Formats: sequence, structure tokens, C-alpha cells
Amino acid sequence: MTDTTEGDTSRSPRFTHWCALFVFSTIVLGAAVEAANNNGESGDPKTESNEKWSIVCAACTFAFCALVILMHFNAVTSLFIVGTKIEGLLCLVLAAFWSGLVAVVADSRHGLAVNEKGAVSNGNLYYFSWAGLICAVTLLTGYLRSAFQIDIQGELKTRSARLSVWTAHMAAAIVVMGSSTNIYKNDCVNAFVGDEFCRRTKLGIGLGAVGTFFALVVVFMKIYTSKAPFLLEAVFGGILVGSFAFGTAYITSEQGPGSPLGNLYYFTWGCFLSSFLLCSSLYDDYNSAKSMGRGDNNDLAMEEGNKADGAAEEDQI
Repeated sequence: MTDTTEGDTSRSPRFTHWCALFVFSTIVLGAAVEAANNNGESGDPKTESNEKWSIVCAACTFAFCALVILMHFNAVTSLFIVGTKIEGLLCLVLAAFWSGLVAVVADSRHGLAVNEKGAVSNGNLYYFSWAGLICAVTLLTGYLRSAFQIDIQGELKTRSARLSVWTAHMAAAIVVMGSSTNIYKNDCVNAFVGDEFCRRTKLGIGLGAVGTFFALVVVFMKIYTSKAPFLLEAVFGGILVGSFAFGTAYITSEQGPGSPLGNLYYFTWGCFLSSFLLCSSLYDDYNSAKSMGRGDNNDLAMEEGNKADGAAEEDQI
């Protein structure tokens, strides 16, 4: 009995992720259909196209996940899906689908899940789209780990310290830059809201661009050289944590573009937290190196002392 149970569970290591993605796609499909019905004929071809895309994407994911789950329950059909190239292709396609879906529903210009102010207007569509993207990426990384022995998380850890944090910061900074740009176009170019609001929106664009550039430089150096100069990381980290400490308060306050709960709010805070984690890790590494240096100096002093004692004893003899 034990061997059979272990064999069954080992055959479907990603079954729970497929089930979770099925649930997320069901919720997103229902929310997308409801949003399209409520908007009716908006008159904006781009908005109508995005509505159709979100429905098609969620419907395809729903169908794919339902088929994969059903195939898991049969010993014969599971051989065609579990750990095969078909599963890998589906994981890759779904990750691409959900990346496009998040980009569409979180775009404030078309008002599917986020209104023109950047605030979440459709919680189910917004939050479960992000949940579906995370689940799809997890599925893809899980497949790569099992099929090709590619441990992405392990590679990031062993490749160089803080590479995963820098990568996360770069992704968050890109979202901050993109969201701020959309808000600036809507509220400062097409319709002028106010000087203070637009200044803070420009700050969001600038901080996102700087954060993206700094992180891109460090990630590039860590990937291609396995390390980045500690001093460079320290300077970049200090600038980022100081900038986002001020910028987060300035952007997410009542008069800022990030005050409504949406992409700009969440990812501005994400940039601040990731930059804080970077500085914390750098400080720990500095203290560790400092302690090792003290230990080496103490060992050297003890060695010199022993040599001096030995020389004194020889003189006495």
C-alpha cells in the first residue's frame, strides 16, 4: 500500500498547482464576463479587444486545466501529461497567456480591473489574475526542475548573493515605471489634474526608471560574472532605499498617484521593501567580513606572539 501511494504522488508533483490554476481561471473567467457585460458597448475598440482577450485567455486556461486534471485521474492518460513535453508546452503557453492577461486587466487606460486613477475596481479580476500568473510561473519552474533538473531557485542562490532580490526589485520597478507612465498620460496629458499630482507621478516614473537601471546592471554582472562589486551594490542599495523611503511616502500619500490600492501602490511598497532587504543583506555581509578580518588579525597576532616567545626562549638557552 505504501509503495502504491508513493508512486501515485510522485507521478503528479504539480497536481495541486494545476487545481489551483483551474480555480483561478474559473474566477477570472466569471469576473471578465461580468465586466464585459457591465461595460456593454464602450465604443473604444481597444477596450473591447482587451475584454475579449481576457475572456479568451481565461477560457483557454480553464479548458486546459480541466483536461490536465482529468488526465491525472487515469493511469493511461496520465502517462501523456505528467512530466512530458506536452505538459511543458502547456506550462509555457499558460505562463505567456497569464502574463498578457495581467498586462491587459491591470492597465488603467481601459478600465477592466483598474480604473483611470489606478485603483482596483474589480477585485476578483485583478487579484486572481496576479494569482494565476504566479501559479503559472510556479508550474513552469516546477516542470523545468523535474524534467531537466534545472533548479531555478537554487541556481539563483548559488549563482550570487542577493540575485533573486535584485531580480524582484527590477520587476517591481518596471511595474512602478509603467503604472506611473499610464497615470501621467491619463491625468497629466489627456486631462490635467494638478501640479502636485503630476509632480509626484513624474517622481514615480523617475524612481521606477532608476530602480530598473540599477537592478539591471547588478543582475547582468551577477549572471555573467557570478558576482558584482560589493561597493557598487552598497552604493546602489543605499541610493535605492533612501529614494524609495521618500518616494513611497510621497507617491502613496493622499495627494499622490499611488494612494488608491492598485499596481502603483503595491509595487512602490514592494520596491521599498526589496531595497530594504538588499541593504540589510549587504550590512550582514559587511559585518561577517569584518568579523572574519578581526579573527585573521587575532590569529596573526597570536602567531607573532608565539614566534617572539620562541625566540626569547632560544636566547635564554
